[in-house]
Amino acid sequence: MLTRADLEALFDREGIEHATHDHPAVFRVGEGCEVKAAIPGAHTKNLFLKDARDQLWLISARDDTQIDLKRLHTVISSARLSFGNAALMEETLGVTPGSVTAFGLVNDTGHRVRFVLDRALAEAGQVNFHPLTNTATTGVSAQGFRKFMAAVAVAPLIVDFAAMAVIPDPLPR
Repeated sequence: MLTRADLEALFDREGIEHATHDHPAVFRVGEGCEVKAAIPGAHTKNLFLKDARDQLWLISARDDTQIDLKRLHTVISSARLSFGNAALMEETLGVTPGSVTAFGLVNDTGHRVRFVLDRALAEAGQVNFHPLTNTATTGVSAQGFRKFMAAVAVAPLIVDFAAMAVIPDPLPR
């Protein structure tokens, strides 16, 4: 599994500008408000889910987005969703609970996880995720995040959570 240092090296190789801020561990979206206030860009919440057919899902949304997990499966065409367990999360994304991040897709070399990206994040100028550990936050531009997804061969499913609908990707590749 790749580490934070490996992730930063990938950013450098791919020409992705990034800024990382170290901070005390943050385990839930409601924590670390003072940390977020000091870091520009959209902050995120990330959910690692498994459906009834054993398909794995990673949902990345703005931290203030409401996600209706009881309805989401109908929007993304999955079976019923539940939270994935810690062992499976570590096996596929290389992170532990509290550190779930879209950057964990770098460790999903078998492409077992389908990625759902909130429209609000897809349209944000800068996005912030944990760099594989919840003791830091890394910000990248929208274009940098696109480069990251291309580097790990991930095409997100974009969902407008307010409308509960899949939408076409709002940004050119």
